[in-house]
Amino acid sequence: MSGTADTARLMDSVYRRQRHVYDLTRKYYLLGRDCLIERLEPPRGGVVLELGCGTGRNLIAAARRYPDASFYGLDISRQMLETAAANIAKAGLAGRITLIEGDAANPAATEGTGVPAFDRVFYSYTLSMIPIWREALAAGAARLAEDGRIHVVDFGQQGRLPGWFRSVLFEWLKSFHVSPRADLEDELQGLARSIGAELRFKPLYRGYADYAELSK
Repeated sequence: MSGTADTARLMDSVYRRQRHVYDLTRKYYLLGRDCLIERLEPPRGGVVLELGCGTGRNLIAAARRYPDASFYGLDISRQMLETAAANIAKAGLAGRITLIEGDAANPAATEGTGVPAFDRVFYSYTLSMIPIWREALAAGAARLAEDGRIHVVDFGQQGRLPGWFRSVLFEWLKSFHVSPRADLEDELQGLARSIGAELRFKPLYRGYADYAELSK
């Protein structure tokens, strides 16, 4: 079985039941998601891609915030996409949000959309779950328009929080196959240099989360 198929099977097994309560529980500790959405600011008529869209929560919030933009969400878990489709339909946004089943690390995964490049690409608490997360970042950059931006929010290294909190949190996250990326900033700096972009990186909530923007 390929690595992509293995990852898809793992994510389906992790979220087969969790997807039904995912948004209710995650709102208490996936901090910074709404900050990211506020910072997206796509141009009028712009096209936005979320890699690792999960239940569609962020896509729905962003589509409501930016009624002049179109949104695409990609996820490797069919289980999550089923939940996302139901949530999007309930929100009355099926005409503005398109869902794609695919691997975030595969630049060709969005070819069927007919969108040559995206004005905004964002990752919300997904890089810590994607085994080949560096490849997923590179794939997002490959899909980015000439004057586009990449936005990232994810778990930080808890630098200004008590050591016991970090230990407990990281051990708990491990049970969900989540690994906060200690070298996220370094990886983004290297990616920015390779595509001629500027990086803005900011720890949030005393290092609980990291927020980044990469602007071409």
